[in-house]
Amino acid sequence: MSTFTYDALPGRVVFGPGVARTGLLAEVDAFGAKRILLIAGGTETELARELCAPFAGRVAATFAGVRPHVPVEVAERAREAAVGADLVLSVGGGSTTGTAKAVALTTGLPIVAVPTTYAGSEVTPVWGLTEGSRKTTGTDPRVLPRTVVYDPELTLTLPADLSVASGLNAMAHCVEAFWAPRRNPVSSAVAEDGIRHLAAGLPAVAAAPADGGARADLLLGAYLAGSAFAVAGSGLHHKICHVLGGAYDLPHARTHAIVLPHVLAFNAPYAPEAAARIADALGRRDAVGGLRELGERLGVPAGLRELGLREGDLDTVLDEILALAPADNPHPVTPAGLRSLLHGAWSGTAPAREDT
Repeated sequence: MSTFTYDALPGRVVFGPGVARTGLLAEVDAFGAKRILLIAGGTETELARELCAPFAGRVAATFAGVRPHVPVEVAERAREAAVGADLVLSVGGGSTTGTAKAVALTTGLPIVAVPTTYAGSEVTPVWGLTEGSRKTTGTDPRVLPRTVVYDPELTLTLPADLSVASGLNAMAHCVEAFWAPRRNPVSSAVAEDGIRHLAAGLPAVAAAPADGGARADLLLGAYLAGSAFAVAGSGLHHKICHVLGGAYDLPHARTHAIVLPHVLAFNAPYAPEAAARIADALGRRDAVGGLRELGERLGVPAGLRELGLREGDLDTVLDEILALAPADNPHPVTPAGLRSLLHGAWSGTAPAREDT
Protein backbone atom coordinates (compact mmCIF):
# COMPACT_ATOMS: atom_id res chain seq x y z
CA MET A 1 0.00 0.00 0.00
CA SER A 2 1.52 3.31 -1.07
CA THR A 3 1.50 6.44 1.04
CA PHE A 4 -1.43 8.70 0.19
CA THR A 5 -3.46 11.67 1.37
CA TYR A 6 -7.26 11.64 1.42
CA ASP A 7 -9.20 14.82 2.18
CA ALA A 8 -12.68 13.79 3.29
CA LEU A 9 -15.11 16.53 2.31
CA PRO A 10 -17.70 17.75 4.85
CA GLY A 11 -21.35 17.49 3.98
CA ARG A 12 -24.60 15.79 4.87
CA VAL A 13 -26.31 13.40 2.44
CA VAL A 14 -29.95 12.35 2.74
CA PHE A 15 -30.84 9.57 0.27
CA GLY A 16 -34.08 7.74 -0.43
CA PRO A 17 -37.34 7.64 -2.39
CA GLY A 18 -39.64 10.46 -1.31
CA VAL A 19 -37.17 12.19 1.04
CA ALA A 20 -37.36 15.52 -0.84
CA ARG A 21 -41.05 15.80 0.00
CA THR A 22 -40.86 14.41 3.53
CA GLY A 23 -37.51 15.69 4.76
CA LEU A 24 -36.59 18.94 3.02
CA LEU A 25 -38.28 21.12 5.65
CA ALA A 26 -36.14 19.61 8.42
CA GLU A 27 -32.97 20.12 6.38
CA VAL A 28 -33.81 23.80 5.81
CA ASP A 29 -34.76 24.25 9.47
CA ALA A 30 -31.35 22.88 10.50
CA PHE A 31 -29.82 26.10 9.12
CA GLY A 32 -32.34 28.36 10.81
CA ALA A 33 -33.00 29.88 7.38
CA LYS A 34 -35.43 32.80 7.29
CA ARG A 35 -34.82 34.19 3.78
CA ILE A 36 -34.14 31.58 1.12
CA LEU A 37 -32.98 32.13 -2.45
CA LEU A 38 -34.50 29.35 -4.53
CA ILE A 39 -32.60 28.54 -7.74
CA ALA A 40 -34.45 26.33 -10.22
CA GLY A 41 -34.30 26.28 -14.01
CA GLY A 42 -37.46 26.93 -15.98
CA THR A 43 -38.38 23.26 -16.30
CA GLU A 44 -37.87 22.66 -12.58
CA THR A 45 -39.67 25.73 -11.21
CA GLU A 46 -43.02 24.01 -10.64
CA LEU A 47 -41.38 21.05 -8.89
CA ALA A 48 -39.27 23.37 -6.76
CA ARG A 49 -42.31 25.35 -5.61
CA GLU A 50 -44.08 22.11 -4.73
CA LEU A 51 -41.13 20.99 -2.60
CA CYS A 52 -40.95 24.40 -0.93
CA ALA A 53 -44.67 24.49 -0.07
CA PRO A 54 -44.09 23.68 3.65
CA PHE A 55 -41.86 26.74 3.99
CA ALA A 56 -43.02 28.89 1.06
CA GLY A 57 -43.18 32.00 3.27
CA ARG A 58 -39.43 31.86 3.72
CA VAL A 59 -38.61 31.83 0.00
CA ALA A 60 -37.55 35.44 -0.43
CA ALA A 61 -36.65 35.19 -4.13
CA THR A 62 -36.64 32.69 -6.98
CA PHE A 63 -34.01 32.70 -9.73
CA ALA A 64 -34.97 30.75 -12.84
CA GLY A 65 -32.50 32.16 -15.38
CA VAL A 66 -30.23 29.11 -15.30
CA ARG A 67 -28.05 28.48 -18.35
CA PRO A 68 -25.49 25.74 -19.14
CA HIS A 69 -21.85 26.47 -18.26
CA VAL A 70 -22.95 29.38 -15.99
CA PRO A 71 -22.22 32.51 -18.06
CA VAL A 72 -20.81 35.28 -15.84
CA GLU A 73 -23.80 37.53 -16.58
CA VAL A 74 -26.13 34.82 -15.25
CA ALA A 75 -23.97 34.49 -12.13
CA GLU A 76 -24.19 38.23 -11.53
CA ARG A 77 -27.98 38.26 -11.80
CA ALA A 78 -28.23 35.32 -9.40
CA ARG A 79 -25.96 37.11 -6.92
CA GLU A 80 -28.18 40.18 -7.12
CA ALA A 81 -31.18 38.00 -6.31
CA ALA A 82 -29.33 36.67 -3.25
CA VAL A 83 -29.12 40.04 -1.50
CA GLY A 84 -30.61 39.58 1.98
CA ALA A 85 -30.79 35.78 1.74
CA ASP A 86 -29.34 33.47 4.39
CA LEU A 87 -29.55 30.19 2.44
CA VAL A 88 -29.45 29.05 -1.19
CA LEU A 89 -31.70 26.14 -2.16
CA SER A 90 -31.02 24.64 -5.58
CA VAL A 91 -33.44 22.24 -7.24
CA GLY A 92 -32.32 20.90 -10.61
CA GLY A 93 -29.38 19.57 -12.57
CA GLY A 94 -25.72 20.47 -12.84
CA SER A 95 -26.29 23.93 -14.32
CA THR A 96 -28.65 24.79 -11.46
CA THR A 97 -26.15 23.59 -8.88
CA GLY A 98 -23.42 25.50 -10.72
CA THR A 99 -25.45 28.70 -10.50
CA ALA A 100 -25.92 28.19 -6.77
CA LYS A 101 -22.18 27.69 -6.45
CA ALA A 102 -21.53 30.96 -8.26
CA VAL A 103 -23.63 32.69 -5.61
CA ALA A 104 -21.86 30.93 -2.74
CA LEU A 105 -18.45 31.72 -4.21
CA THR A 106 -18.86 35.47 -3.58
CA THR A 107 -21.41 35.51 -0.75
CA GLY A 108 -20.39 32.51 1.37
CA LEU A 109 -24.06 31.49 1.70
CA PRO A 110 -24.67 27.82 2.52
CA ILE A 111 -26.28 25.64 -0.16
CA VAL A 112 -28.86 22.91 0.21
CA ALA A 113 -28.94 21.00 -3.09
CA VAL A 114 -31.75 18.82 -4.41
CA PRO A 115 -30.45 17.24 -7.64
CA THR A 116 -32.87 16.06 -10.32
CA THR A 117 -30.22 14.64 -12.67
CA TYR A 118 -27.06 12.58 -12.28
CA ALA A 119 -24.54 15.42 -12.59
CA GLY A 120 -22.67 14.87 -9.30
CA SER A 121 -21.74 18.55 -9.01
CA GLU A 122 -23.66 18.75 -5.75
CA VAL A 123 -20.91 16.90 -3.84
CA THR A 124 -17.89 18.70 -5.27
CA PRO A 125 -16.22 22.00 -4.32
CA VAL A 126 -15.63 22.75 -8.02
CA TRP A 127 -17.16 25.83 -9.63
CA GLY A 128 -17.20 26.92 -13.27
CA LEU A 129 -17.99 30.19 -15.03
CA THR A 130 -18.03 31.02 -18.73
CA GLU A 131 -17.12 34.43 -20.09
CA GLY A 132 -17.31 34.93 -23.82
CA SER A 133 -16.27 31.56 -25.21
CA ARG A 134 -13.94 30.48 -22.40
CA LYS A 135 -14.88 28.48 -19.34
CA THR A 136 -12.89 28.92 -16.13
CA THR A 137 -13.07 26.42 -13.30
CA GLY A 138 -11.73 26.45 -9.78
CA THR A 139 -12.03 24.81 -6.37
CA ASP A 140 -13.28 26.54 -3.25
CA PRO A 141 -14.75 24.97 -0.09
CA ARG A 142 -17.38 27.74 0.07
CA VAL A 143 -19.21 26.32 -2.95
CA LEU A 144 -19.56 22.77 -1.60
CA PRO A 145 -23.25 22.26 -0.70
CA ARG A 146 -23.68 21.68 3.02
CA THR A 147 -26.59 19.26 2.54
CA VAL A 148 -27.64 17.17 -0.45
CA VAL A 149 -31.08 15.58 -0.64
CA TYR A 150 -31.05 12.67 -3.10
CA ASP A 151 -34.54 11.52 -4.05
CA PRO A 152 -34.72 9.00 -6.93
CA GLU A 153 -38.39 9.88 -7.44
CA LEU A 154 -37.38 13.34 -8.66
CA THR A 155 -35.49 11.79 -11.58
CA LEU A 156 -38.43 9.73 -12.87
CA THR A 157 -39.56 12.47 -15.25
CA LEU A 158 -36.09 13.01 -16.69
CA PRO A 159 -36.35 11.75 -20.30
CA ALA A 160 -34.51 8.51 -20.98
CA ASP A 161 -32.05 10.11 -23.42
CA LEU A 162 -31.11 12.84 -20.95
CA SER A 163 -30.88 10.27 -18.16
CA VAL A 164 -28.45 8.24 -20.24
CA ALA A 165 -26.31 11.27 -21.10
CA SER A 166 -26.28 12.46 -17.50
CA GLY A 167 -25.43 8.97 -16.23
CA LEU A 168 -22.56 8.66 -18.69
CA ASN A 169 -21.30 12.04 -17.52
CA ALA A 170 -21.18 10.50 -14.04
CA MET A 171 -19.36 7.52 -15.54
CA ALA A 172 -16.72 9.97 -16.79
CA HIS A 173 -16.21 11.21 -13.23
CA CYS A 174 -15.57 7.64 -12.09
CA VAL A 175 -13.21 6.69 -14.89
CA GLU A 176 -11.14 9.85 -14.61
CA ALA A 177 -10.83 9.48 -10.83
CA PHE A 178 -8.43 6.56 -11.43
CA TRP A 179 -5.72 8.86 -12.84
CA ALA A 180 -6.68 12.38 -11.79
CA PRO A 181 -3.98 14.40 -9.98
CA ARG A 182 -5.14 13.65 -6.40
CA ARG A 183 -6.09 10.01 -6.94
CA ASN A 184 -5.76 7.69 -3.97
CA PRO A 185 -6.95 4.20 -2.95
CA VAL A 186 -10.10 5.56 -1.28
CA SER A 187 -11.28 7.63 -4.25
CA SER A 188 -10.48 4.74 -6.61
CA ALA A 189 -12.58 2.33 -4.53
CA VAL A 190 -15.48 4.79 -4.51
CA ALA A 191 -15.14 5.29 -8.27
CA GLU A 192 -15.10 1.54 -8.94
CA ASP A 193 -18.31 1.02 -6.98
CA GLY A 194 -19.83 4.02 -8.75
CA ILE A 195 -19.15 2.40 -12.14
CA ARG A 196 -20.90 -0.80 -10.99
CA HIS A 197 -24.06 1.08 -10.00
CA LEU A 198 -24.04 3.17 -13.17
CA ALA A 199 -23.42 0.17 -15.42
CA ALA A 200 -26.38 -1.59 -13.80
CA GLY A 201 -28.71 1.41 -13.81
CA LEU A 202 -28.08 2.90 -17.24
CA PRO A 203 -29.42 0.07 -19.45
CA ALA A 204 -32.29 -0.53 -17.04
CA VAL A 205 -33.40 3.11 -17.10
CA ALA A 206 -33.06 3.23 -20.89
CA ALA A 207 -35.32 0.19 -21.17
CA ALA A 208 -37.81 1.19 -18.46
CA PRO A 209 -37.58 4.88 -17.44
CA ALA A 210 -40.15 4.40 -14.67
CA ASP A 211 -38.08 1.68 -12.94
CA GLY A 212 -37.55 3.16 -9.47
CA GLY A 213 -34.83 0.67 -8.54
CA ALA A 214 -32.83 1.51 -11.66
CA ARG A 215 -33.25 5.22 -10.94
CA ALA A 216 -31.91 4.65 -7.43
CA ASP A 217 -28.92 2.76 -8.85
CA LEU A 218 -28.15 5.63 -11.19
CA LEU A 219 -28.51 8.27 -8.49
CA LEU A 220 -26.33 6.35 -6.04
CA GLY A 221 -23.74 5.86 -8.79
CA ALA A 222 -23.82 9.57 -9.56
CA TYR A 223 -23.28 10.41 -5.89
CA LEU A 224 -20.30 8.05 -5.68
CA ALA A 225 -18.96 9.44 -8.97
CA GLY A 226 -19.15 13.02 -7.77
CA SER A 227 -17.55 12.07 -4.45
CA ALA A 228 -14.61 10.38 -6.19
CA PHE A 229 -14.17 13.26 -8.62
CA ALA A 230 -14.32 15.83 -5.81
CA VAL A 231 -11.35 14.23 -4.05
CA ALA A 232 -9.29 13.02 -7.01
CA GLY A 233 -9.63 16.16 -9.11
CA SER A 234 -9.95 16.90 -12.79
CA GLY A 235 -7.86 15.18 -15.47
CA LEU A 236 -7.41 15.28 -19.23
CA HIS A 237 -10.96 14.23 -20.04
CA HIS A 238 -12.54 17.09 -18.13
CA LYS A 239 -10.06 19.61 -19.49
CA ILE A 240 -11.07 18.63 -23.02
CA CYS A 241 -14.80 18.76 -22.31
CA HIS A 242 -14.70 22.03 -20.40
CA VAL A 243 -12.76 23.78 -23.15
CA LEU A 244 -15.03 22.43 -25.90
CA GLY A 245 -18.18 23.13 -23.92
CA GLY A 246 -17.18 26.67 -23.01
CA ALA A 247 -15.96 27.55 -26.50
CA TYR A 248 -18.83 26.11 -28.51
CA ASP A 249 -21.69 25.80 -25.99
CA LEU A 250 -21.93 22.04 -26.49
CA PRO A 251 -24.35 20.04 -24.33
CA HIS A 252 -22.32 19.15 -21.26
CA ALA A 253 -23.38 15.56 -20.57
CA ARG A 254 -23.44 14.40 -24.20
CA THR A 255 -20.01 15.87 -24.80
CA HIS A 256 -18.61 13.86 -21.88
CA ALA A 257 -20.33 10.69 -23.07
CA ILE A 258 -18.81 10.98 -26.55
CA VAL A 259 -15.27 11.95 -25.51
CA LEU A 260 -14.85 9.47 -22.63
CA PRO A 261 -14.06 6.26 -24.60
CA HIS A 262 -11.40 8.13 -26.58
CA VAL A 263 -9.61 9.41 -23.48
CA LEU A 264 -9.87 5.97 -21.90
CA ALA A 265 -8.32 4.39 -25.01
CA PHE A 266 -5.58 7.03 -24.96
CA ASN A 267 -4.66 6.31 -21.31
CA ALA A 268 -5.51 2.62 -20.84
CA PRO A 269 -2.19 1.15 -22.14
CA TYR A 270 -0.34 3.37 -19.68
CA ALA A 271 -2.65 2.64 -16.72
CA PRO A 272 -3.29 -1.13 -16.98
CA GLU A 273 -4.37 -1.61 -13.36
CA ALA A 274 -6.94 1.18 -13.64
CA ALA A 275 -8.17 -0.18 -16.97
CA ALA A 276 -8.56 -3.66 -15.45
CA ARG A 277 -10.60 -2.33 -12.52
CA ILE A 278 -12.80 -0.27 -14.85
CA ALA A 279 -13.40 -3.33 -17.04
CA ASP A 280 -14.27 -5.46 -14.01
CA ALA A 281 -16.74 -2.85 -12.75
CA LEU A 282 -18.33 -2.71 -16.21
CA GLY A 283 -18.56 -6.51 -16.28
CA ARG A 284 -16.43 -6.66 -19.42
CA ARG A 285 -13.01 -8.05 -20.33
CA ASP A 286 -11.92 -4.84 -22.03
CA ALA A 287 -12.61 -1.40 -20.54
CA VAL A 288 -12.51 0.56 -23.80
CA GLY A 289 -14.63 -1.92 -25.72
CA GLY A 290 -17.06 -2.25 -22.81
CA LEU A 291 -17.54 1.48 -22.53
CA ARG A 292 -17.91 1.89 -26.28
CA GLU A 293 -20.42 -0.97 -26.41
CA LEU A 294 -22.41 0.57 -23.55
CA GLY A 295 -22.55 3.93 -25.32
CA GLU A 296 -23.69 2.36 -28.60
CA ARG A 297 -26.33 0.32 -26.79
CA LEU A 298 -27.62 3.46 -25.11
CA GLY A 299 -27.76 5.49 -28.32
CA VAL A 300 -25.01 8.00 -27.53
CA PRO A 301 -24.17 10.13 -30.62
CA ALA A 302 -21.17 8.62 -32.39
CA GLY A 303 -19.14 11.81 -32.64
CA LEU A 304 -18.99 15.47 -31.65
CA ARG A 305 -19.88 16.47 -35.19
CA GLU A 306 -23.39 15.23 -34.44
CA LEU A 307 -23.57 17.97 -31.79
CA GLY A 308 -22.78 20.62 -34.40
CA LEU A 309 -19.02 20.91 -33.85
CA ARG A 310 -17.04 21.59 -37.03
CA GLU A 311 -13.78 19.80 -37.76
CA GLY A 312 -11.90 23.09 -38.00
CA ASP A 313 -12.99 23.98 -34.46
CA LEU A 314 -10.63 21.32 -33.11
CA ASP A 315 -7.47 23.18 -34.10
CA THR A 316 -8.83 26.37 -32.56
CA VAL A 317 -8.88 24.86 -29.06
CA LEU A 318 -5.88 22.50 -29.37
CA ASP A 319 -3.34 24.81 -27.73
CA GLU A 320 -5.71 25.72 -24.92
CA ILE A 321 -6.28 22.06 -24.05
CA LEU A 322 -2.54 21.33 -24.27
CA ALA A 323 -1.86 24.12 -21.79
CA LEU A 324 -4.33 22.57 -19.32
CA ALA A 325 -3.35 18.91 -19.77
CA PRO A 326 -2.09 17.44 -16.46
CA ALA A 327 1.63 16.79 -16.43
CA ASP A 328 1.08 13.41 -14.74
CA ASN A 329 -1.52 12.11 -17.20
CA PRO A 330 -0.71 8.38 -17.66
CA HIS A 331 -0.04 8.92 -21.37
CA PRO A 332 2.09 12.02 -22.06
CA VAL A 333 -0.05 14.49 -24.00
CA THR A 334 1.57 15.64 -27.24
CA PRO A 335 0.05 17.88 -29.95
CA ALA A 336 -0.13 14.94 -32.38
CA GLY A 337 -1.64 12.57 -29.85
CA LEU A 338 -4.22 15.11 -28.68
CA ARG A 339 -5.14 15.98 -32.27
CA SER A 340 -5.69 12.30 -33.04
CA LEU A 341 -7.81 11.85 -29.90
CA LEU A 342 -9.96 14.89 -30.69
CA HIS A 343 -10.43 13.95 -34.32
CA GLY A 344 -11.57 10.46 -33.34
CA ALA A 345 -14.07 11.91 -30.88
CA TRP A 346 -15.27 14.36 -33.53
CA SER A 347 -15.67 11.84 -36.33
CA GLY A 348 -17.04 9.03 -34.21
CA THR A 349 -14.44 6.50 -35.33
CA ALA A 350 -13.41 3.71 -32.99
CA PRO A 351 -11.15 5.03 -30.20
CA ALA A 352 -7.47 4.82 -31.13
CA ARG A 353 -5.33 3.02 -28.59
CA GLU A 354 -1.96 4.40 -29.58
CA ASP A 355 -0.52 7.91 -29.79
CA THR A 356 0.34 9.05 -33.32
